Amino acid sequence: MVPIMTTRPLTIALLLASVLTAPAVALSAGPDDVFVGVALAGGGRYDDVRMCVGSPAGVKGGPAMDVSLLVEVSTGPLVSVAVNVPVVRPVLFAAAFRMLQFEPDVRVLFRPVRGEKAHLVLGPTLGITLHWGPDYRSKETGPGRSRSFFALGPTLGAWIGIDIPRPGKKFNFQIGIHPYATALFGIGDPDDHRGWVAGGMLVGIFRFHATPHG
Repeated sequence: MVPIMTTRPLTIALLLASVLTAPAVALSAGPDDVFVGVALAGGGRYDDVRMCVGSPAGVKGGPAMDVSLLVEVSTGPLVSVAVNVPVVRPVLFAAAFRMLQFEPDVRVLFRPVRGEKAHLVLGPTLGITLHWGPDYRSKETGPGRSRSFFALGPTLGAWIGIDIPRPGKKFNFQIGIHPYATALFGIGDPDDHRGWVAGGMLVGIFRFHATPHG
């Protein structure tokens, strides 16, 4: 017979372990829903490294806009993970300005408030910024255009949005703001460019439900 003083701590430990690991088990369940989306974003930023095509030479920062593709996978009823891949700015900058600006990110999204007409969506974002082009002192063309350089750095941000559900429809709409900050470092750059980017975007997302339901 096992003494009761031995089994009681073991029982308590097992109960505590089950309580503490229950959320993790729920969140690690297989994907429930998959959404694909198109995000339209516009805003502005401070940028003391890169040339901004919407501002005169010497101005640190300016307006920003992009169109992105987004894939979101739910990992539970209140949590999802999304990957945001910009499309328009990288293509436009490469074709029109001989530059690269590519800023993909991953988002962990929580829905702490779920109403019939709207869901509150909050979460951190983590991304990487890649740059090839002149610095902010440069002009777009001519002799005033300075030497291009490569830079990269991590981007930390947040997503604060409202999701508008449309049960039974093919897509729904989400609107939110995306504040962010980036540390940029020149790579193989003789001038050793480095600095900060801080900005925010107002974003509208059309989310299409890609998971088939029987």
